[in-house]
Amino acid sequence: MSPMTLIENVFAATVDQERREIDDATVVVEDGRIAAVLMAGEPNPWQALPDVERVDGRGCLLTPGLVNTHHHLYQWITRGLAADHTLFQWLTALYPVWEGIDADGLHVAAQGALSWLALSGCTTTTDHHYVFPSGVGDLLEAEIEAAREVGLRFDPTRGSMDLGESDGGLPPDNLVESIDTALEASAAAIARWHDPAPGSMVRIGVAPCSPFSVTGELLRQSALLAREHGVRLHTHLAETEDETAYCAQRFGCSPLDYMEGLGWLGPDVWFAHGIHFDDASIARLADAGTGIAHCPTSNGRLGAGIARTRELVAAGVPVGLGVDGAASNESGRLLEEAHQALLLARAVGGPTALSTRTALELATLGGARLLGRAEEIGSIEVGKCADLVLWDLSTLAHSGIDDPVAALILGEVPPIRCSWVGGKSIVRNGEMLTVDTDRVAAAVRAAHHGLMSRLR
Repeated sequence: MSPMTLIENVFAATVDQERREIDDATVVVEDGRIAAVLMAGEPNPWQALPDVERVDGRGCLLTPGLVNTHHHLYQWITRGLAADHTLFQWLTALYPVWEGIDADGLHVAAQGALSWLALSGCTTTTDHHYVFPSGVGDLLEAEIEAAREVGLRFDPTRGSMDLGESDGGLPPDNLVESIDTALEASAAAIARWHDPAPGSMVRIGVAPCSPFSVTGELLRQSALLAREHGVRLHTHLAETEDETAYCAQRFGCSPLDYMEGLGWLGPDVWFAHGIHFDDASIARLADAGTGIAHCPTSNGRLGAGIARTRELVAAGVPVGLGVDGAASNESGRLLEEAHQALLLARAVGGPTALSTRTALELATLGGARLLGRAEEIGSIEVGKCADLVLWDLSTLAHSGIDDPVAALILGEVPPIRCSWVGGKSIVRNGEMLTVDTDRVAAAVRAAHHGLMSRLR
């Protein structure tokens, strides 16, 4: 990597928190950060320096790197199963498959999922891993190592389940942990992996799975643990009407009421899905600064419903995008989530419900806010990490679309001319530079067949 990169002659969008756009811009990258954002005609003292890498951005759109706020990486080797099930049916069918996950399989799955994310413009992702069979190796280490190899900025969460079938939960009893085991493992993950430094490559969150797989005591203790260590909290919430009925029957309240009573509202919390919220709940989320990871493709795949994105954004709720686990979103392309978010919002709210610019913001700065990284990533500003994507809009699929943002959000997923994480190029001309994707694909096939063979 050259010590300095000039990305020249480019249309730059989502430049800063004022949503500026600059035609014919030059972005200077130095030591992994954005050193300058120049408009045409501005003095450019970097241009004459030696050993500068120049990237010609003509015909391209430069955006911040996309931020994925909800995923289950292990599911990359269990795609295409239970294709016509409801969420609860889908989980019941897949839990026996997931019991066979081990560290080697998770490493392969994470390499596949993370590489595909990178090829769809993602530069930062979280993961929600909550399946921990005993005696299968260090699962969190396996995916952190995969993220290091692929080159993405990574904020995994240590999940947990302690409410098995015998106690009225959904997961099999042999897939749940004790409260003490889950809390001790979460604390150990924070101590070993969490790096709170600005621009760090790995941060840990705490993420009990869901109200129907976790006891109230584990939820309460997890919130206390996360706040003691200054890390973020994540879980699934309000994903289906079945969940709403479950909470009403078991706890006598709505999912949000239940979580609020356990200390799960605040600016350090983000929920996955958040489909079934009424107006009052949306107002409470906004007041608390609690965010939502909107997963439109997964929501559609499972028939869970359509999140009220327009109302959430209008109320001031922090909203980002997530691909969700690959077993409920076999595509796994992050840019596609911005496209689907726009279409679904307009399908229920009319043609002005969500603009192309807002959809792009959800995929960038919106996601950065959910992960507590809005001061580091999510916009093209001096001092921020050089997490950037240069989208090639010179293709047949995009030719004749004058508005680059409309071409990006409404059109086909463009090839990536180049993408950078902390100034390091990870994709160039639509190909990964960090891992051999043919090798990864072969390993994914082998891991899938090996996992499925254990069921026979």
